[in-house]
Amino acid sequence: MIRTLKWLIVATSLVAGLAQAQERDPNAVTISDLSWTDESFLSTQRATIDRLAREKLGSQVRGNKTDLNTLQRIIDRELIDQDDAITQQALGVVMGDLMLKDEKELEWKVYEDKLGRSRALCAMTVEECLFPVTMLSRRMRVGLKPDVKKIYVEALELIAESLPELPYGEVREYRAY
Repeated sequence: MIRTLKWLIVATSLVAGLAQAQERDPNAVTISDLSWTDESFLSTQRATIDRLAREKLGSQVRGNKTDLNTLQRIIDRELIDQDDAITQQALGVVMGDLMLKDEKELEWKVYEDKLGRSRALCAMTVEECLFPVTMLSRRMRVGLKPDVKKIYVEALELIAESLPELPYGEVREYRAY
């Protein structure tokens, strides 16, 4: 009992110390695992795009690179209102899932900084992150029709520069097909 109490006091002190350190450094960044709520939100976002694709395109989210074409068709046909940021961001969640399949070093994480809290794809070995959730929505919000495949490849190439080298001299190559 006393040992448990001591452990709780030490753990509480550590957490409080970390919180104070982050308060002192306004540029501090925290990368943490997704909570159950985050996982649920991402699942809802995926379902939103799947439902939209089924109803408006007669297609579905398949979890493979054909989804990039589906996302592009949704954008090109303007099936999401320009002011519907949540649904636009759902497109980015689907694109992020495809990035995960292409780059095993990445995983969904929560990225917190002075600007707020975001869901991001992070390479934990180097603490570098991509933000696919907003890669499309920021462009769509201002009336642009982003090239999904181009953004997909360029984002992966960008983070590849920070990832550990592959064994046997292999080279990372990303294709949108």
